[in-house]
Amino acid sequence: MADLALHTLALLFVAAFIAGFIDSIAGGGGLVTIPIMLIAGIPPLETLGTNKLQSMFGAGSATLAYARKGHVDLKKQLPMAGMATLGGALGALIATIVPGDVLRALMPFLLVAIALYFALKPNISDEDRHQRIAPLVFGLTFVPLIGLYDGVFGPGTGSFFMLAFVSLAGFGMLKATAHTKLLNLGSNTGAFLIFLLNGVVLWKVGLMMGIGQFLGAQTGSRFAMKKGAKIIKPLLIFTCVALAIRLLMDPTNPIWVFLGI
Repeated sequence: MADLALHTLALLFVAAFIAGFIDSIAGGGGLVTIPIMLIAGIPPLETLGTNKLQSMFGAGSATLAYARKGHVDLKKQLPMAGMATLGGALGALIATIVPGDVLRALMPFLLVAIALYFALKPNISDEDRHQRIAPLVFGLTFVPLIGLYDGVFGPGTGSFFMLAFVSLAGFGMLKATAHTKLLNLGSNTGAFLIFLLNGVVLWKVGLMMGIGQFLGAQTGSRFAMKKGAKIIKPLLIFTCVALAIRLLMDPTNPIWVFLGI
């Protein structure tokens, strides 16, 4: 932290604001913050731990903004958020045991599939639709599983929550976005606690970026509530495709090893 120049810290703050704005609407904030933190010279493990700290500010900020407007009932959804927290903690615990190579190789294709789903589904709007799974079953299965993925790997977690809420819980786009932020806060918190216990959190960087995330998420969530599905759907599609491209451009992605390239 002491070695980071003032202009580097300013760049991290701006990146966190942009990430908070994008993440509060469509997820994928890590697409912005993690590469910037690595470029700034922060070691990979400290990057992951610190990213969870600053991400909590963004998810928490967006959650409060959506809750104030009645798009998510915090008290009613606390048990589901608790399951996401448990999943995130378990994921972070096994991250050092189970290699993430398979996930890194599959992620670009899963993200493109999500983008195609939202792009080709004509009737997705802010209106709730038919519920395909009971809330209790949804909270006990998909929520902790996606939370576990967030702890193990992370990128695209918001997109997975969005897909689950829209396709299974029958939520409209705005309602799904609001609930996704609450569950993101839960999974981020669970993973953060594990990283904290392992001493890989840079507090000063994380808190400074957290302020940027908080402000960006406030701006983004208000914009999303004003525009609804008209902005959430295209930004979600763009974020999924951009994250997939970013992962495929990484020369260390195991997919190139699997293909022998």
